[in-house]
Amino acid sequence: MAALLIAGAGATQASDTAPAVQAVPSLGAHALLTHSEGMGVSPAITSPIDTQSTGSSLIVLNGGYAGNADKPVDSYANRWKRVGDTVVYNGYSGAFTVSAYTAVSAKGGAGHTVSIAKRANPAGEISVPFIEVMHAGVLQDMAQNYPAPGLVLTSGNVTTTGPATLVAVWWGDAGVKRMTTRPDHEFTLIDSYLTLPDNSGVQVAVAYRQVASAGTYNVSWIGSPIQGAILWLFAFQAK
Repeated sequence: MAALLIAGAGATQASDTAPAVQAVPSLGAHALLTHSEGMGVSPAITSPIDTQSTGSSLIVLNGGYAGNADKPVDSYANRWKRVGDTVVYNGYSGAFTVSAYTAVSAKGGAGHTVSIAKRANPAGEISVPFIEVMHAGVLQDMAQNYPAPGLVLTSGNVTTTGPATLVAVWWGDAGVKRMTTRPDHEFTLIDSYLTLPDNSGVQVAVAYRQVASAGTYNVSWIGSPIQGAILWLFAFQAK
C-alpha cells in the first residue's frame, strides 16, 4: 500500500510541473469601414466587433485624404503605435495617404469599435480595416512596399520564428470602379471594397494566412484591370 501511495504522489508532482501549452496566434474578429466620396461623416466609426478581453493584438489602417490621417481611437482606450511609413498615393498630388497602426497585447471586449477623426474633409472617402489577431503578443515582422502597376503585385517578405498569423492588405491606386484582386500563397480574403459607387471610394482588400513554422513569407495579389497598389504584410506571433 505504501508503495502505491508513493507512486501516486510522484505522478501528481509530475503533473503539477508540466509546462504550459503555448497558445498559437489566430485570426479573430474583423470589420471594414468605408465611406464613399461626399457621403462620409466625422468621426468615422467602425461597426462593433467582439474582441478578446486580453491577449489579442489589433491592426487598424487608415486610407483616404491626407488631412484625415488621424491616429485611431478605440472604445477600450488602447495605445496605438504607427508602424512603417505613411505612404502617399501616386498620381493625386499628395492628396491621399495610407497609414497603419497596431495595439499589441490590447484590451478588448464586446462592442469594440475604432474611430478616426476626419478633420480636413468630414464628407470625404475613407476606408478603415480593423483586424484582431488572437493570442498575439508580438508583431514579429512587417513589410510595406508600393509596386508599379502590373497584373501580379508581390509584397515584401516577413520572417517568423515559429507559428504565426499573417495579415495582408492591398490598396489600389487607380481610378478603377470595378476591380478584382485575389491573394495567392494560401492566403484567404476576409474583407474587401473593390466595387465602387460612381462617387468613388478607397479600394482595399484584406487577407490572412496561418503558418505553422518558422520561415520567410510573402503574398502576391493577382488583379484586373492592371493598376498599382500599396501593400502591407504583418506577421504576429504569441511571443
